[in-house]
Amino acid sequence: MANTIALPQGRARKGFSLVELSVVVIIIGVLAAFGVPRLLQSVERSKASESFKYLASVRAAQERYQARQGTYASDITMLDMEQTAPTYFSVGAITAAGGGSLEDTWSLTLTRSGSSSGYGAYTVTFTHDGYDSLNSDIDADINPQST
Repeated sequence: MANTIALPQGRARKGFSLVELSVVVIIIGVLAAFGVPRLLQSVERSKASESFKYLASVRAAQERYQARQGTYASDITMLDMEQTAPTYFSVGAITAAGGGSLEDTWSLTLTRSGSSSGYGAYTVTFTHDGYDSLNSDIDADINPQST
Protein backbone atom coordinates (compact mmCIF):
# COMPACT_ATOMS: atom_id res chain seq x y z
CA MET A 1 0.00 0.00 0.00
CA ALA A 2 1.84 3.03 -1.16
CA ASN A 3 0.36 6.49 -0.65
CA THR A 4 0.80 9.15 -3.25
CA ILE A 5 1.22 12.71 -2.03
CA ALA A 6 0.83 15.56 -4.48
CA LEU A 7 3.58 18.14 -4.17
CA PRO A 8 3.21 21.75 -5.30
CA GLN A 9 5.81 21.34 -8.06
CA GLY A 10 3.67 18.66 -9.71
CA ARG A 11 5.92 15.74 -8.64
CA ALA A 12 4.44 12.74 -6.83
CA ARG A 13 6.14 11.34 -3.74
CA LYS A 14 5.65 7.67 -2.88
CA GLY A 15 6.30 5.92 0.44
CA PHE A 16 4.84 4.03 3.40
CA SER A 17 3.03 5.71 6.25
CA LEU A 18 4.21 5.43 9.83
CA VAL A 19 1.21 3.26 10.69
CA GLU A 20 2.01 0.77 7.92
CA LEU A 21 5.63 0.51 9.02
CA SER A 22 4.56 0.08 12.65
CA VAL A 23 2.24 -2.80 11.73
CA VAL A 24 5.06 -4.57 9.86
CA VAL A 25 7.45 -4.14 12.81
CA ILE A 26 4.84 -5.51 15.24
CA ILE A 27 4.20 -8.56 13.03
CA ILE A 28 7.93 -9.29 12.80
CA GLY A 29 8.23 -8.92 16.59
CA VAL A 30 5.39 -11.37 17.24
CA LEU A 31 6.88 -13.94 14.85
CA ALA A 32 10.30 -13.56 16.49
CA ALA A 33 8.78 -13.94 19.97
CA PHE A 34 7.45 -17.38 19.00
CA GLY A 35 10.27 -18.49 16.71
CA VAL A 36 13.44 -17.66 18.64
CA PRO A 37 12.70 -19.78 21.75
CA ARG A 38 11.86 -22.78 19.54
CA LEU A 39 15.12 -22.30 17.65
CA LEU A 40 17.14 -22.12 20.88
CA GLN A 41 15.35 -25.23 22.18
CA SER A 42 16.18 -27.09 18.98
CA VAL A 43 19.85 -26.10 19.19
CA GLU A 44 20.13 -27.19 22.84
CA ARG A 45 18.35 -30.47 22.06
CA SER A 46 20.92 -31.24 19.35
CA LYS A 47 23.72 -30.54 21.83
CA ALA A 48 22.05 -32.82 24.39
CA SER A 49 21.81 -35.59 21.81
CA GLU A 50 25.62 -35.54 21.67
CA SER A 51 25.69 -36.77 25.27
CA PHE A 52 23.23 -39.59 24.58
CA LYS A 53 25.24 -40.74 21.56
CA TYR A 54 28.48 -40.71 23.57
CA LEU A 55 26.94 -42.56 26.51
CA ALA A 56 25.39 -45.17 24.21
CA SER A 57 28.88 -45.82 22.82
CA VAL A 58 30.26 -46.14 26.35
CA ARG A 59 27.47 -48.56 27.25
CA ALA A 60 28.22 -50.79 24.24
CA ALA A 61 31.96 -50.72 25.01
CA GLN A 62 31.26 -51.52 28.68
CA GLU A 63 29.22 -54.57 27.68
CA ARG A 64 32.05 -55.82 25.45
CA TYR A 65 34.56 -55.22 28.25
CA GLN A 66 32.37 -57.03 30.77
CA ALA A 67 31.99 -60.01 28.42
CA ARG A 68 35.79 -60.31 28.12
CA GLN A 69 36.90 -59.40 31.66
CA GLY A 70 33.97 -60.41 33.87
CA THR A 71 33.70 -56.89 35.31
CA TYR A 72 32.94 -53.42 34.04
CA ALA A 73 35.78 -50.98 33.30
CA SER A 74 36.58 -48.37 35.93
CA ASP A 75 38.05 -45.88 33.42
CA ILE A 76 37.06 -44.71 29.94
CA THR A 77 40.58 -45.35 28.62
CA MET A 78 40.17 -49.08 29.31
CA LEU A 79 37.32 -49.32 26.80
CA ASP A 80 37.73 -50.26 23.14
CA MET A 81 35.88 -47.29 21.68
CA GLU A 82 36.97 -44.71 19.15
CA GLN A 83 34.46 -42.10 20.30
CA THR A 84 35.92 -38.65 21.00
CA ALA A 85 34.96 -36.82 24.16
CA PRO A 86 31.82 -34.69 23.86
CA THR A 87 32.29 -31.05 22.92
CA TYR A 88 29.61 -29.51 25.14
CA PHE A 89 29.84 -31.84 28.16
CA SER A 90 32.42 -32.77 30.74
CA VAL A 91 32.81 -36.49 31.37
CA GLY A 92 32.71 -37.73 34.95
CA ALA A 93 34.29 -40.85 36.35
CA ILE A 94 32.86 -44.33 35.98
CA THR A 95 31.49 -45.52 39.31
CA ALA A 96 29.49 -48.48 40.55
CA ALA A 97 25.81 -47.60 40.43
CA GLY A 98 23.60 -47.83 43.49
CA GLY A 99 26.40 -48.75 45.88
CA GLY A 100 27.10 -52.03 44.07
CA SER A 101 30.38 -53.16 42.59
CA LEU A 102 31.81 -52.79 39.09
CA GLU A 103 31.33 -56.51 38.58
CA ASP A 104 27.57 -55.99 38.38
CA THR A 105 26.88 -52.36 37.59
CA TRP A 106 28.33 -49.04 36.46
CA SER A 107 27.28 -45.40 36.15
CA LEU A 108 28.66 -42.46 34.17
CA THR A 109 27.45 -38.85 34.27
CA LEU A 110 28.05 -36.12 31.74
CA THR A 111 27.62 -32.50 32.85
CA ARG A 112 26.66 -29.72 30.42
CA SER A 113 29.37 -27.08 30.55
CA GLY A 114 28.76 -23.55 29.32
CA SER A 115 25.05 -24.15 28.91
CA SER A 116 23.10 -21.66 26.89
CA SER A 117 19.50 -21.06 25.84
CA GLY A 118 18.33 -20.49 29.40
CA TYR A 119 18.42 -24.15 30.44
CA GLY A 120 21.33 -23.82 32.85
CA ALA A 121 23.71 -26.63 33.72
CA TYR A 122 22.28 -30.14 33.63
CA THR A 123 23.48 -33.73 33.81
CA VAL A 124 22.83 -36.89 31.82
CA THR A 125 23.53 -40.25 33.49
CA PHE A 126 23.76 -43.72 31.98
CA THR A 127 24.12 -47.01 33.81
CA HIS A 128 24.45 -50.61 32.69
CA ASP A 129 20.68 -50.49 32.03
CA GLY A 130 20.87 -47.42 29.79
CA TYR A 131 19.56 -43.89 30.38
CA ASP A 132 19.07 -43.19 34.10
CA SER A 133 16.20 -40.71 34.34
CA LEU A 134 16.25 -40.70 38.16
CA ASN A 135 19.81 -39.35 38.38
CA SER A 136 19.66 -37.11 35.30
CA ASP A 137 18.31 -33.59 35.56
CA ILE A 138 18.00 -32.69 31.88
CA ASP A 139 14.87 -30.68 31.05
CA ALA A 140 12.16 -32.70 29.28
CA ASP A 141 11.96 -30.04 26.53
CA ILE A 142 15.51 -30.78 25.36
CA ASN A 143 15.77 -34.47 26.26
CA PRO A 144 16.12 -36.42 23.01
CA GLN A 145 14.68 -39.52 24.77
CA SER A 146 11.41 -37.82 25.75
CA THR A 147 8.50 -37.94 23.36
